[in-house]
Amino acid sequence: MTTPAGLHALALVCSLKRSPDESSSGLMAEQVCENLGALGVTTEILRCADYVIEPGVEADMGNGDEWPKIREKVLAADILLISTPVWLGHPSSIAQRVLERLDAELSNTDDGGRPVMVGKVALVSVVGNEDGAHKTVADVFQALNDIGFSIPAQGCTYWNGEAMQGTDYKDLDSVPDPVADATAAATRNAAHLAGLLKVGLYPRYE
Repeated sequence: MTTPAGLHALALVCSLKRSPDESSSGLMAEQVCENLGALGVTTEILRCADYVIEPGVEADMGNGDEWPKIREKVLAADILLISTPVWLGHPSSIAQRVLERLDAELSNTDDGGRPVMVGKVALVSVVGNEDGAHKTVADVFQALNDIGFSIPAQGCTYWNGEAMQGTDYKDLDSVPDPVADATAAATRNAAHLAGLLKVGLYPRYE
């Protein structure tokens, strides 16, 4: 596979833990980025809990809001990864806040009338030691699709531990083969789609 030069991916880790605490969703984001890097995509990882992200649906909520720093990086990326744990069967509260802040971009359009996120590709990774990975992926992908992101074929990777047990993804001795295969497929397809959109954007909305 040949990936067009110049692609960049941003991973937003939506763990409830701040750095430098270990995070399973952070570890999975690192693995996704390693796969993207092997395809020639440059990557950056941010732990959202390390920033003040105010509630709201505006690009800048003021009062020390640090979302604008993250937003600039999202705008500069070709691929966005949301990596979230499952809590009570749902994406983390931080993931939900990130999605709500991205909602502001629906009214931010380019000179063709397209929302600025149209043309960018979304990936989702999910970890948890409870059920709910498919629902969590569906929730996040639906929101990102509404905002304008394109979803590649098999564009997610996830791990669920045994229900009602305490093992975390970061506690595993190695990456299970099915997870590694899913991560490879998701990143391969995301890089391919991002390359296509880089040279052939969707039609104008006007």
